[in-house]
Amino acid sequence: MRFVDEIKLNIKAGDGGDGVVRWRREKFIPRGGPAGGDGGKGGDVFIVGVRNPFLLSKYKVEDEYKAGDGDSGKERKKHGKDGKDLILEVPVGSVVTNTDMDLSWSVEEEGQKILILHGGQGGLGNDHFKSGANTTPKESTPGKKGEHGNFHVEVTLLADVGLIGYPNAGKSSLLNALTNARAKTAEYAFTTLEPNLADFYGFIIADIPGLIEGASEGKGLGSKFLRHIKRTKLLIHLVSCENGIKINKAYEEIRNELESFGHGLSDKEEIILLTKTDVLPDKDSLEKLEKSISKYKKPVYSISLFDDKSVKDFMDILAKKLKGSI
Repeated sequence: MRFVDEIKLNIKAGDGGDGVVRWRREKFIPRGGPAGGDGGKGGDVFIVGVRNPFLLSKYKVEDEYKAGDGDSGKERKKHGKDGKDLILEVPVGSVVTNTDMDLSWSVEEEGQKILILHGGQGGLGNDHFKSGANTTPKESTPGKKGEHGNFHVEVTLLADVGLIGYPNAGKSSLLNALTNARAKTAEYAFTTLEPNLADFYGFIIADIPGLIEGASEGKGLGSKFLRHIKRTKLLIHLVSCENGIKINKAYEEIRNELESFGHGLSDKEEIILLTKTDVLPDKDSLEKLEKSISKYKKPVYSISLFDDKSVKDFMDILAKKLKGSI
């Protein structure tokens, strides 16, 4: 299913039902007096958090939503039926903003329910206007309009692990190797244009689209995707051995983007993973690269997707780390 991380919606709460003018009509009571009922309240609009990061894709079909209107009042002072509330499900990790009012709500937990629009109050029937001086009131009031707004919904992923690195560093290929994901891969940059998610022994891994120098300022795929690693607990920083002796430069440039973006990204726990080791001529070359990048005082591992043993070894390391520390 396609991952959609932001949408725009036009949402309206229900209108209140009108109050009505009615009269008490009984055989032996010719002047029964006013008996018009009040209108029903319009439905409210709620958002509720669900643990499904792909949920926003269903809102791409339709972008206008409305709660139920209240019914008009009835005779014999009967109250009109209230309108049905509208409940919109959004992924946990969503920030919902009423762009007309500049109001935002953050959905942090599964089942969290938040009122975002109030339905209109029902109007008053003529029974409300009777008095000693006015025994036959012909007044009633219309129902109030429900609140309305344009909304922006944005999701920041609640993943346990984020795969980061330059385009074509092998993030999607690694995700496919570690899980049953079928992320698109190719021998060119920016194959991944939106995050891919997959399950790894009950932990969620997110393949974050390739970053480049200047990403925090909007270059390449820009800061749009940096926000997706704000909530990840562990970063796996992929550095391709195709960079040769420039692996430190490649690593440092992505680290600089994390620091420039802020939000605590540069402070997250991190693993350095050297990928595409099969391009190296011998084991000594790999050891030199590992020694070079170990100066950053982060755990360093290496992998080749053409070497089943290296894949399995890293899977075991990652599984042990996740189960032990997250």
